[in-house]
Amino acid sequence: MAQTQMPDSNVYYVPAQSKWPFVGSIAMFVTVIGVASWLNDAGWGRWMFFAGLLMLAATLFMWFGDVIRESIAGHYNRQVDVSFRMGMVWFIFSEVMFFAAFFGALFYTRTYALPWLGGEGDGVMTNAILWDGYSAGWPTNGPAQIGGAFQTIPAWGLPLINTLILLTSGMTLTVAHHALKAGHRRQILVWLGLTVALGVVFLCLQAEEYIHAYHALNLTLGSGIYGSTFFMLTGFHGAHVLLGTIMLAVMWLRVLRGHFTADNHFAFEAAAWYWHFVDVVWLALFLFVYVL
Repeated sequence: MAQTQMPDSNVYYVPAQSKWPFVGSIAMFVTVIGVASWLNDAGWGRWMFFAGLLMLAATLFMWFGDVIRESIAGHYNRQVDVSFRMGMVWFIFSEVMFFAAFFGALFYTRTYALPWLGGEGDGVMTNAILWDGYSAGWPTNGPAQIGGAFQTIPAWGLPLINTLILLTSGMTLTVAHHALKAGHRRQILVWLGLTVALGVVFLCLQAEEYIHAYHALNLTLGSGIYGSTFFMLTGFHGAHVLLGTIMLAVMWLRVLRGHFTADNHFAFEAAAWYWHFVDVVWLALFLFVYVL
């Protein structure tokens, strides 16, 4: 990893061999085996799953530490910077496709599956064969009242508050970015720290919303197609908010240690791109899951 000479600006930097890809693949294998075993009621599956997650977290911590040290040492040139930017762009694009699949499932269910089951349009035969007498309506919990009766979460309560929180966090992060480019390090710490705090508040409110849904509204993952799509979309988004909050917290620590300059701070930019992506996904989620 450690090279003492400065890299030629016209030659792509090739790091020394690293063990972290191999260790990371083992960690992911352990995690997948653990969660599969846990879902199949193996008593040891849960502990294997958490052990795999711990291994993966440790691997990422050490691996990114190596990358940070290489960057601070001045080993990277313009070509490396471009490759990092392209990698982040493709990563966010893959995340867009990930959420598009779940939004697509929600769209297909509401636009096609429910009308067909209700006998509308070309669904006359579908209604007669699969579910005679079914009256299409959203939200639905599926055949034979699977999961029992439930209530939906009003859009203008906690979901609206969380929307305002994420929109505010996007603004505070933008202010922090401008402060970084202006070289005002104390302002960066204040505004970036506020962004991290807003992310934590969002996660706490979402946890409160889930507890209320399960215990007071009987809205669970087993509440038919509505419960499935609701928790898949909001749950995966919450996981992305958690990841984004961790990324921004790491950026705060790096700013505190003086790692970035006005002209060299792509790690900060990458975390900001990811956070703004999370904001946009939530706006679509708020509209199509809570409001409509």
